Amino acid sequence: MLAALASILALLGRYGTQGFALSIFLGLALPQFSAAARPLLPITIFCFTTVVFMRADLTVIAELIRRPMKLIVTCLWLLFAPTLLIAAALVPLGREALDPGLLLGIAIMGAAPPIMSSPAVAIIYGFEPSLIIAGVIVTAIASPLVAPFLVGLLAGATVPLDQLALTWRLVMFIGGGMVVAFVLRRRLGAERIRELKPNLDGFGVLMYFAFAIAAMDGVTKAAMERPGQVTLFLAVAFLVSAVGLASAWLALRRFPASERFMIGYGTGQRNMGLLVAALGAGVPSTTYLYFALAQFPIYLLPWLLRGIAARIRRKEASADAS
Repeated sequence: MLAALASILALLGRYGTQGFALSIFLGLALPQFSAAARPLLPITIFCFTTVVFMRADLTVIAELIRRPMKLIVTCLWLLFAPTLLIAAALVPLGREALDPGLLLGIAIMGAAPPIMSSPAVAIIYGFEPSLIIAGVIVTAIASPLVAPFLVGLLAGATVPLDQLALTWRLVMFIGGGMVVAFVLRRRLGAERIRELKPNLDGFGVLMYFAFAIAAMDGVTKAAMERPGQVTLFLAVAFLVSAVGLASAWLALRRFPASERFMIGYGTGQRNMGLLVAALGAGVPSTTYLYFALAQFPIYLLPWLLRGIAARIRRKEASADAS
């Protein structure tokens, strides 16, 4: 039975980008399960966090730390560029012009660390994942201290927020994931974890499916009752993702193409679920709706961008060969 489960997970892992894209639509197609699955959100976030820490190649990260400038630039960009970009957009608009729930959703998007699946996407694309793995890990560790401050900075007094409670809950999520990952690394060993790559990729797809069902709670109903609001929220989410990718691509021109592509991917794809799970029942309904709709670029872009990623990979392979 365990062998059959491992085979199923490996099969899911081989179709990672298609699995991500399919998950979001299955989540929409199963609204009757969404409300029941919503309590799974914190569990799936915890699993994502644990797996990323468990799969981290500490020797590669140590090498990056010995020559830290590229890692420092990457982490500073991933931590603060989304906040600065969103703050710049809010200046002409004004916070008061936005629905408070949407404003908090955008603030969470800017303040959250990069999505935990960024390294998995890099691996699926065939890119060297060391820098994005290190960037995701460092920014995730920093997020309990940085993210609540950035949320408050972007949302302002328009949206009251208990930053101390949010910080403590983030510490529990990130710290707990690190502890579980450390125990698993000690028990399994680095070599065994590398052998389990297809299975862990498949587990990630499975967690994304569960996350999608839970995140889609209320989206189908909102789309039928408030199509204009849903369209606006969806457009904002895709715009933030596109601007994040484009800004890193243009600004970090000294980085290899694959690295700045993945940094841009992480700039636009943010781990909102981490903050939403930490906020718990205090998340306004419109904020949750924006969070749910912001999953569409996260789930669809790995598939939509695969052609661009393939061209980058071919160009880099050609340059290495010559």
